[in-house]
Amino acid sequence: MANTIHTTLGETEYFPGIGRIRYEGPDTDNPLAYRFYDESRVVAGKTMREHFKFAVAYWHTLCGTGGDPFGPGTKAFPWLRATDPVQQAKDKMDAAFEFITKLGLPYYCFHDFDLIAEGDTLAESERRLHTIGDYARAKMAASGVRLLWGTANLFSHPRYMNGAATNPDFAALVQAGAQVKMALDLTIALGGENYVFWGGREGYQSLLNTDMKRELDHMARFLDAAKDYARKNGFTGNFFIEPKPMDPSKHQYDFDCATVIGFLREYGLDKDFKLNVEVNHATLALHSFQHELQVAANAGMLGSIDANRGDYQNGWDTDQFPNNVYEITEAMLVILEAGGLQGGGVNFDAKTRRNSTDPDDLFHAHIGGIDVFARALLAADAILEKSAYRQLRRERYASFDSGEGQAFEKGQLSLENLAEIARRNGEPAQRSGKQEMFENLLNRFV
Repeated sequence: MANTIHTTLGETEYFPGIGRIRYEGPDTDNPLAYRFYDESRVVAGKTMREHFKFAVAYWHTLCGTGGDPFGPGTKAFPWLRATDPVQQAKDKMDAAFEFITKLGLPYYCFHDFDLIAEGDTLAESERRLHTIGDYARAKMAASGVRLLWGTANLFSHPRYMNGAATNPDFAALVQAGAQVKMALDLTIALGGENYVFWGGREGYQSLLNTDMKRELDHMARFLDAAKDYARKNGFTGNFFIEPKPMDPSKHQYDFDCATVIGFLREYGLDKDFKLNVEVNHATLALHSFQHELQVAANAGMLGSIDANRGDYQNGWDTDQFPNNVYEITEAMLVILEAGGLQGGGVNFDAKTRRNSTDPDDLFHAHIGGIDVFARALLAADAILEKSAYRQLRRERYASFDSGEGQAFEKGQLSLENLAEIARRNGEPAQRSGKQEMFENLLNRFV
């Protein structure tokens, strides 16, 4: 598969025969072209590139080989062949930056040990991260690709089987602290714009053996310590928390956006942390993606997005690439009306299917997901600017725009006042919500 084309950093070309993916318009028959993502096109005052800040997710794209609980991986990627951990990490990074630059995307994101295998000791892990960090810095300088965010994998190693920041064993918690320190150091060194916490095992399997209050206190102290360290060492970006209700834990403490917001406010962390919202995590919490985005936006905490989808017949995290234009259009309506994402972007926390084994499948998957978001942006902008959508929604709440309704919104009416108005006005007339009309309006533009 690989040939002998090399660059100044010595990498092999891992995707021969595939050039730079370019915008060719809706009528193109080229499967390796963008039909809707024109990165320089201005929509709602910003280019598409600025709206999305698309990022390749290192873990699924470069590390995921298609394994599942019923069988091993099916994808023999050439960048994973080397047995020496440093050489394998460099090969993987060569493939990553070739892939990212051929897609023409501005960002990537990673967990610490996506980049390079964890060592047997903290000192060895730190040495390896320094080595691959130096290599990444050179790749970024040569390509112009930037780091959207970094994070630490605090869920895969057996030491975290009972959690990381919420582990009942202090010895495990301090290992997590050391790992986050290394991940923050690397993120800062690479100019990362954000840092993410995902509590994959910050939760419980049974309340019988769990002191929930104490674990939540510990998690808050851990986040506070990480925030203080990063700020002290020059990190000026955003901290994101990514909600998920379950899987791998039975119940995770970052269940959904509302739960995370309540936690942050309870512990005084709401000024420093925002949310990274994932489509599949939203549906696992029995919400829609747009619901979770709106909850985050209402709190002023809509930071970033993991772009994927779940399988509607399965009750677990399938992490498929997004392909539902209607769903993403509803999401883009929320994002546009909220003024956009706060610091973050759109990363593809998604994996090709187990039986999609060719390297070009990675391109088809990302091109499709990127075009879905671009098409949804165009539709959402047209809905807001060329239809009666905003006006129709305002009209539903017109009774609060003046008179006694406005006085209520301003806090000028007591419960006794409300009761007196009700007696005076009598039973209100029914007012239709016109849901089907709103749905039809959306369909006009999708």
